[in-house]
Amino acid sequence: SALCVLPPGFVESSCHSRIFWMKLNKLLLQGKFFQLEINDPYAGPILLDKKLASRCGYVLSEDAWGNPVFRASVLGCHVVNEADELFSLTMNIKVSSFSSMRAAVTYTYPMYCSYSSWASREILCEENYMEVSVKTDVPAVSNDYTVAWMSALPETQNVAYQIWQLMFVSPSGRKRITVSDAAKLGYSFNNTLYRVYLRAPYHSNESDVIMINGVNMNMVTSTSMYRQRWLLLLIDTTVSCPVDGISFTDTTLTWTVPSVIPTLVVQESTFLSKSILMGIDDRIIVNPEERNYLLEHNKTHIRITIPIGVDGGKLKSSVSDGVYGIIYSIDLFLEHTWTDADWQTTKYTVIKSITTPFMPQIPTVINNTLPEERLFNIAFGHFLPDVSLVAITIGNVPFTLREAQNHGFNIYETHFSNRTKGFMLEVSFDDPYILKEYVNRNETKYTLLVNYTLSVGPEMALYYHSAEVECVIADIEIPEAVGYCDEENLYLAIPTFGLNQYWNLYLGNKLLNRHVALTNGYLAATNSTHLILQVPLFAVGVIYEEVSFQKIKARFGVALRKIRTMETLQMFSISCSFNPSAFIICHPDGTVMVSAQMKTVPAIDMSKTKLRDSSCKPREYNEGHAFFKFHVTTCGTSVRFEGDHIIYENEIFYEKETLPGQSTPKITRDPDYRLTVLCYYRAKETLVLGGFASDPSTSPPFGSGTMIPRSNIAVNRRVRQALNVVSRVSKDESFMEFYEPNVAILKQPVEPVFLEVELKDESPDTELFLENCWVTGSLDFNSTLRWNITEDG
Repeated sequence: SALCVLPPGFVESSCHSRIFWMKLNKLLLQGKFFQLEINDPYAGPILLDKKLASRCGYVLSEDAWGNPVFRASVLGCHVVNEADELFSLTMNIKVSSFSSMRAAVTYTYPMYCSYSSWASREILCEENYMEVSVKTDVPAVSNDYTVAWMSALPETQNVAYQIWQLMFVSPSGRKRITVSDAAKLGYSFNNTLYRVYLRAPYHSNESDVIMINGVNMNMVTSTSMYRQRWLLLLIDTTVSCPVDGISFTDTTLTWTVPSVIPTLVVQESTFLSKSILMGIDDRIIVNPEERNYLLEHNKTHIRITIPIGVDGGKLKSSVSDGVYGIIYSIDLFLEHTWTDADWQTTKYTVIKSITTPFMPQIPTVINNTLPEERLFNIAFGHFLPDVSLVAITIGNVPFTLREAQNHGFNIYETHFSNRTKGFMLEVSFDDPYILKEYVNRNETKYTLLVNYTLSVGPEMALYYHSAEVECVIADIEIPEAVGYCDEENLYLAIPTFGLNQYWNLYLGNKLLNRHVALTNGYLAATNSTHLILQVPLFAVGVIYEEVSFQKIKARFGVALRKIRTMETLQMFSISCSFNPSAFIICHPDGTVMVSAQMKTVPAIDMSKTKLRDSSCKPREYNEGHAFFKFHVTTCGTSVRFEGDHIIYENEIFYEKETLPGQSTPKITRDPDYRLTVLCYYRAKETLVLGGFASDPSTSPPFGSGTMIPRSNIAVNRRVRQALNVVSRVSKDESFMEFYEPNVAILKQPVEPVFLEVELKDESPDTELFLENCWVTGSLDFNSTLRWNITEDG
């Protein structure tokens, strides 16, 4: 590989608390692979690996921002040590575009550290190792307080001359090994000019875990032994470091370390805390409270509390099981200096990289829609800066951001004061991908269905979030119809806006479409704005409010109903008076009104016209017209069935007057005139023998009628035989007094109803059986609300 000059800003380094710190800029390593080598001045480059790191006092990790970080103890392997005061370490940084590291570029980077303020004992708790170093001029192991060391004394006779050995004491017993054997177990032991140090991995076989004030501590109890002919040196190299003590709430993280560690302070009564410092990365925080950090301590604990998200740490977005959330990371260190009777001064340093668990954050959709501008405006957030919007789906249609902008959606980012951001989306109500639903009376519900696709965090994991936003505005105008009449028709002009889209027209309970209009004899025509409905006076659906001699007040109406709910929004109605020369009206209740025009030469006396029952005379008359009103069950009206119709028939006739006293008339000027009156009812639209107040839109339809001069009726017309059946409701069980037809009869549910059904036919071969009889609460005999009087005879 080639040696090159370092790019500006690629490496930062410092020396703090006897630790080399080096950080690489990840931005200059994008798309690259790198390796670190320790450049030993005698042995040459040595590749840094995991096993070497923990044994030699190195740490290779990442800071909260993802930058590679290298730390090394000044007592680490391959560090050049000048009198325990000046230290140097040279690194080779190899960078390649290939994972095999071929064609790598090598940058050589020397680091220097000056450290002379050594404490009698210094303990360093790193991420992957524990290190203790002590001065070699400490008192010999001989006083009464070092009980833990005494177990090593019987073994000292076996220490080889001028060779260091280590004695480990653990719950499983004692173990005495040479320094070279300790190295094979992952330990590192050596002495400098003035110091002896031991470096141990966490959770080794010779270690033990004990709990001190709620914090688990990993402890290695060891004695270092050195003997010459005239000297036996025993040095306590016990080390103990916390392995947990981290707790979290929704808003804070807390790091707890015991104030006093009994295995390190034998004479606890002589313990005196001198200083407690905290830091982030390689910087000491002088006034933690100014940065909202809380550093507190008492006789048992030292506690650091950090608000999640505060400066110094790094918030990172993440996705877990399809849920968006955040993770907060911060690199802390703690320096606690104390004194006690056995050790003049102990400097205890703990470095801790803390990362919170995944904390779900449910994004919110804030609806800033502007109804008056007919514009959806929604904000989607809050997100960290490492989140980006990559696509959206409106309705079921996916869009890239470019496609969305080209379509007309307005998408942009908005930034908030807490250094988060949101994504704004603006969509017109009139966009074809907006769902529109006609609701209430005159309102439209606009619905925006959106699904966001976001790229989250440095891993660029995809996160999906759907939202539904609705806005209801009164933007529909209920149409108003205009009505008018001519001599023979009623007209309704109805705006076509919304027809068959929001609402339909109904005639009674029947949808008024073109087929129904044609069947009923209506003429429907449309222009650019209106539907013109022409309804003949005697067409189906016309209601006759007043009928008198030569005058009819007729009304025609349709209902405007919502398509989905069938709610009636508006009644369109036109009422006019007509003066037809002749007419016949067959009411739903069986009442027949006839205005007959009888043109004869010579003219006849209209007052002397009558129906089949001679007692049924005209209600009104003049020289050319007679007006009759009767019920189909009276005045000699006959009934017959023809196809699916019931036909009621009567006659208006005038008989010649004969001269009195003559048995056989010879001469008369009066013509013999007969006019047949026919009313047709559909067989399923049974006549109702009672009067009920009801909504005209639900009333049974009128029958159709016609008048035919007698001379036009086929004499031998073959019709199906029909029975003349009359029913009446008696006022009591005597059946002596009956209710009048067309009168509402009110009964309590428990009251009896006295019903008489009579067969008027005189044929001796005919019998009457009443099969089914029921009562309804309206004029609709097919109503589902009914009370049966008899069933199946």
